[in-house]
Amino acid sequence: MGLMSEDMECCVCLQPYSRREKIPRMLHCKHTFCGLCLQAMSRLQSCLLTVCCPLCRWITCTVPSLTLSGSLWVNTEIWDQIIDTQQEEEEEEWKGANRQTQTTTQNTWSPSKHCGLRIKLQNFLRRMKHNVL
Repeated sequence: MGLMSEDMECCVCLQPYSRREKIPRMLHCKHTFCGLCLQAMSRLQSCLLTVCCPLCRWITCTVPSLTLSGSLWVNTEIWDQIIDTQQEEEEEEWKGANRQTQTTTQNTWSPSKHCGLRIKLQNFLRRMKHNVL
């Protein structure tokens, strides 16, 4: 199942998900928001940490001894797309930075070809893992 571009950003803060600060976390209702927004929306009520989903109003409860990042699952479908997007961007940046070097030296080894193969192999292995599960 493919993701649309709006699925790649938190609908509360409208910032794109990332692998560091804006990690996509799923509430028990299966709606996804970034960890920072979930933390801001959380409330301590009756010895439970609660988050009310802004889309469906389902209340997700966790024990306060766990952080939200420790008790809520990462949305792996979005996480996998973040990896692909960041790898492609890094590869494009690397290719752009090395384009001048490659034009001045003609018969040199090109690691960009191997980076592309590495990314294709990682995508293939990820698809195989999903097909097995």
